[in-house]
Amino acid sequence: MKKTLPAWADVVLIPAINVFLAFFVAGLVVIFIGEDPIRAMQIMINGSLGSSYGFGYTLYYATSFVFTGLAVAVAFHASIFNIGGEGQAGVAGIGVAIVCLSLDQTHWLLTLPLAVIAAAMFGAAWAAIPAYLQAKRGSHIVITTIMFNYIAAALLVYVLNQVFKVPGSMSPESRRFGEGAQIPRLDQMADWIGIELSRSPANISVFLALLAAFGVWVLIWRTRLGYEIRAFGFSDKAAVYAGISPVRIIMITMLISGALAGLMAINTVMGDLRRLNLDSVLGAGFVGIAVALMGRSHPVGVILAALLFGVLYQGGAELAFEIPAIPSQMILTIQALVILFTGSLENMVRFPVERLFLRFNRGRA
Repeated sequence: MKKTLPAWADVVLIPAINVFLAFFVAGLVVIFIGEDPIRAMQIMINGSLGSSYGFGYTLYYATSFVFTGLAVAVAFHASIFNIGGEGQAGVAGIGVAIVCLSLDQTHWLLTLPLAVIAAAMFGAAWAAIPAYLQAKRGSHIVITTIMFNYIAAALLVYVLNQVFKVPGSMSPESRRFGEGAQIPRLDQMADWIGIELSRSPANISVFLALLAAFGVWVLIWRTRLGYEIRAFGFSDKAAVYAGISPVRIIMITMLISGALAGLMAINTVMGDLRRLNLDSVLGAGFVGIAVALMGRSHPVGVILAALLFGVLYQGGAELAFEIPAIPSQMILTIQALVILFTGSLENMVRFPVERLFLRFNRGRA
């Protein structure tokens, strides 16, 4: 079947219209509670993009969302709904902490590559168990990944209290990493070339996120494995008829997905917190689902969607501070509206846009 929409319209135009509709409805809610939606939008934009400080925090949040969004997107291409990114990122933090606590007396150039490997391996290992249960036992991947999120949370509590906890401390967290395991922040890197930026938690892992996005693009659209993943996602029966092993595709896809989710720990555990504690993920695994949906499981779309949610997180914090009448839960409402319009109500926008493009193409012909 010939595609009606060009790729740019599918990845950029339709999500943009959906986001506009979501913000329009959110604006009606703001009017209902007695506030000015235009002023609220200005505060959100200025708070997230209007200064190097706000933009730094926006980039920091977006970096985490790129990793978890890519994790969900890769699984989506195989028609696998991996919603275990929260647990996979949490367990990956344990791997990052092991490397950092062991090598923090060396140099971050040595520690970072090993921490990346550890984060990917621990995240992939945590995803491998639900993948095996799906591939070999027929267990539903949604149920098992949900369960493993809770198991990961319990495992993290145990490790922080019994293994990494500093003697005499009441806080369930590891000790602070030494200089050898502290990767540079973006403001520190800017100082190297004579540019002054406000201090923020955005760090060098933003480049790792972009590299991961490029790697996913190459994997899905430029390799044989990516073709097999997409073929399995379109029709598992046709893929089996073509000689593609379902067990192999499910396992490999989930391992890659878990590894991508695990890389988020570099940004939070190693880049910002510089220690392991209970708050290293903070819902980013679930936000990744919305990011992948909105980004149409394409790396470019995932990056743009992650930036939007970074704006919502940072701008929402500024909004709640400037206008106390608008609670922080309003950001959750906007997120829910974005998910609603990009998911359940997507065809409300897609069908009219497809008809418009079809009429335009017929006119040109």
